[in-house]
Amino acid sequence: KMLRRVLCTVLFMGALPSLADVSQGHISVVLLGATGDLAKKYLWQGLFQLYMDQVSSGHSFTFHGAALTALEPGQRLMFDVLKKLACPPDESPNRCAVLKDQFLKLSQYHQLKTAENYTVLNREIEMLLRQEGLKEAGRIFYFSVPPFAYTEIARHINSSCRPPPGAWLRVVLEKPFGHDLESAQQLAAELTSFFREEEMYRVDHYLGKQAVAHILPFRDQNRQFLDPIWNRHHVERVEIVLKETVDAKGRTSFYEQYGVIRDVLQNHLTEALMFLTMELPDDVSRAKEVLQYKLQAFQSLRGLGKNSAVLGQYQAYASQVQEELQKAQDYISTTPTFAGVLIHSDSLRWEGVPFLLISGKALDERVGYVRVLFKNRAYCTQSETLRDAVHSQCKAKQIIFYIGHGALNSPAVLVSRNLFRPVMPEGVWREAVGQSDLHVFGQPLSDYYVYNPVKERDAYSVLISNIYHGRKDFFITTENLLASWGFWTPLLDSISHQPPRLYPGGVENQHLLDFEMVSGEVAFTLAEPVELLNPNRLMPSDYRTIQSKFRHSPLVSAWSEDLISQLASDIEKMASRTVEHSGQFHLALSGGSSPVILFQRLARHHYAFPWKQTHIWLVDERCVPLTDAESNFFSLHNHLLQRVRVPYFNVHPMPVHLNQRLCVEEDRGTELYAKEIMALVANASFDLVLLGMGTDGHTASLFPQSENGLEGAQSVVLTESPVKPHQRMSLSLPLINKARQVFVLVLGKGKHDITTLLSRAGHEPRKWPISGVSPSSGQLVWYVDYEALLG
Repeated sequence: KMLRRVLCTVLFMGALPSLADVSQGHISVVLLGATGDLAKKYLWQGLFQLYMDQVSSGHSFTFHGAALTALEPGQRLMFDVLKKLACPPDESPNRCAVLKDQFLKLSQYHQLKTAENYTVLNREIEMLLRQEGLKEAGRIFYFSVPPFAYTEIARHINSSCRPPPGAWLRVVLEKPFGHDLESAQQLAAELTSFFREEEMYRVDHYLGKQAVAHILPFRDQNRQFLDPIWNRHHVERVEIVLKETVDAKGRTSFYEQYGVIRDVLQNHLTEALMFLTMELPDDVSRAKEVLQYKLQAFQSLRGLGKNSAVLGQYQAYASQVQEELQKAQDYISTTPTFAGVLIHSDSLRWEGVPFLLISGKALDERVGYVRVLFKNRAYCTQSETLRDAVHSQCKAKQIIFYIGHGALNSPAVLVSRNLFRPVMPEGVWREAVGQSDLHVFGQPLSDYYVYNPVKERDAYSVLISNIYHGRKDFFITTENLLASWGFWTPLLDSISHQPPRLYPGGVENQHLLDFEMVSGEVAFTLAEPVELLNPNRLMPSDYRTIQSKFRHSPLVSAWSEDLISQLASDIEKMASRTVEHSGQFHLALSGGSSPVILFQRLARHHYAFPWKQTHIWLVDERCVPLTDAESNFFSLHNHLLQRVRVPYFNVHPMPVHLNQRLCVEEDRGTELYAKEIMALVANASFDLVLLGMGTDGHTASLFPQSENGLEGAQSVVLTESPVKPHQRMSLSLPLINKARQVFVLVLGKGKHDITTLLSRAGHEPRKWPISGVSPSSGQLVWYVDYEALLG
């Protein structure tokens, strides 16, 4: 066999070890998609770099390129790429020539198309090891193929190409890892049926960028300086930016599916965000701890709403899509090619600090950076021209992890001289000398301590080395992947039909894409009307003929965003009037998904709300601990209570968890809540009850054909839901109908059918509990968005 002859020639000028010296075993690297673009541009060069770095490590290697192409043409394509491999500038020409020659001899091409092909590959690897008397250390399978091919390849590897017991398997996966949370869960489930978690290495090549990879080590090595200032009291804001000058031409089939948020923000920029916001483990070299702290950082992120993002699309994109995808001339794309997203963390360290993630195509420059800007509390009495400019405390204080390109055109770490001189690892990073007259963020380079890598490494070379060393903290675990998609998917769903702002591209963009942060949201600074991508979409003004009554009660209708704004204002006005009249305001709130955006609106925009005089009650609660994510109180706390100043004793969660058990009648939780209402709420008549409506006509936790709560003397009842968690506690219909005001909020197309049905139905609470809401001496108002009302 050729492989045997190749391994027997690995004795050159003392540069390589003899086979007898190889003690750590043999590694087989299989590159699937070996003739594709990624392999040609980066992966073969990365594997060659691995071989150069590790040839004397005690491992022997063989490299197997694989694709669907038949043997002869595939072999020719692959070796055309291998012949162009280059050595780094610091490698001696003689050693480079020897190593390249050996790398080519240790590489061979396979057609991997059928189960039998994988069996043959496995047989060849085993035969080589037997013939050479080598012990197998492990196998690396690099999937440089589209994700739709993952499952079939995984099945073949698992059934017929696994290494024997005692040897490791490392399967390397390239993004995209799904399109949203559901698809990511499906793909993850398929892969975990074939591979263990420790065998999978999901690549985000940004984790191999030297500046990004150094964020955690930098924080670790500079703890003495950063510990006092790496927090909300000192950090003003953080910017994580990747700008590109190129457009999506030639990639529109991919881009139409994914767009800029899925392509860049959900992965590359989010990973950098995690390195910044996660708590530091005692030892950053322990991959398991790093991954655990990253997951905790994900869990601290505040949910994103529609107004957390600004979106743009360069003007030529639509015509490129029409041309490349053969779309009709009237085809409209709402795919964003630019996005600016405002993110907040609710951790104690970062609460209130804005994190801006920004990326786009057809912008004015190509640059990537992570910028931490610190608050400046100094006032400098001496005029600027007379003071020491370098160490002036009035100059901006910042730390910049410069990913590449832009003015510096190389990776760098920059620290303002008026902050501290950082500790940097010798032999890896070196201080830049002979400062040029370049400016970075409006300051001369001389205002910073500037460090560059001693040896620039391609991101894929760094990651392939980490795969070899089994450094899992440089890769995306299943748990972290799903946490990321869980965070981004609600935003992606909410903007899926939102027309992005059109921009011309390049320097002509001027101020069109400038945006600002206001009350926890972002908006473009230029307020003039922008051309809509879908001018045929009906606007609120087209619905002037809508009835202002629904079921004989007042109706407020608008697009959901405007509707929530109106509802929040109406609640604030009512609260202020009630407090002025009686000194306190009793507000009962429903659970579910609809009120969440209302809670966020109240927290972020209504600073005059009389929270100190407001009592918060629950309309209903699921029978789970209050710390459970399913709990209505947990949602209320996350989205409203922790952001406003409601006195502790004015918050009244339902007592579903008593005596270490949930909703047991003998614990009399319903009686306790009823007594609390009677004691604090005059005549047990709430000032305002906010309700929602289910697709089956239920409201609160009163369901069709419910045995409890629709009538009778009980004011608080236990009920059964048709969906999990089944057990609920709820205010009864008679108690709700004693309220001075009842507002019903109905949002989304999913509620259109029940809304239409109810518009014609009578008073039938056993069939549709919501139809029984009719305050005896108060007022009922319906807040219904256009999608629910008109479909």
